[in-house]
Amino acid sequence: MRSIRAKIPKALPTGARLVCADNTGAREVEIIAVRGYRGVRRRYPAAGVGDIIIVTVKKGNPEIRKQIHYAVVVRQRKEYRRPDGTRVKFEDNAAVITDPNGNPKGTEIRGAVAREAAERFSKIGSLASAIV
Repeated sequence: MRSIRAKIPKALPTGARLVCADNTGAREVEIIAVRGYRGVRRRYPAAGVGDIIIVTVKKGNPEIRKQIHYAVVVRQRKEYRRPDGTRVKFEDNAAVITDPNGNPKGTEIRGAVAREAAERFSKIGSLASAIV
């Protein structure tokens, strides 16, 4: 797991619902915590692209629902700027369910994956159909 060079805005607070972009059986997940968040008093923990989050599955297979899982944010609607000056934003907020170390539980990732998430988690980058 490498660090991210771009300064990515943390646009997904706790309680945000994200599309699940893999084939684990989950369709929609809700953020309940952000791993490694050290915040300011009374501020909601928030996540951005490439962050490890703790989620609960809200829609999907009954076997995977109502359980706590780890996930990695792979897309966000909020625009962010890369060091080369390009600006990137996606059409939805999406995450991939992983284990605590960042290895994906699914075998396929639907849709594009941000380059920052693919560089930080190489296994996610290898499963991605497109890297933007």
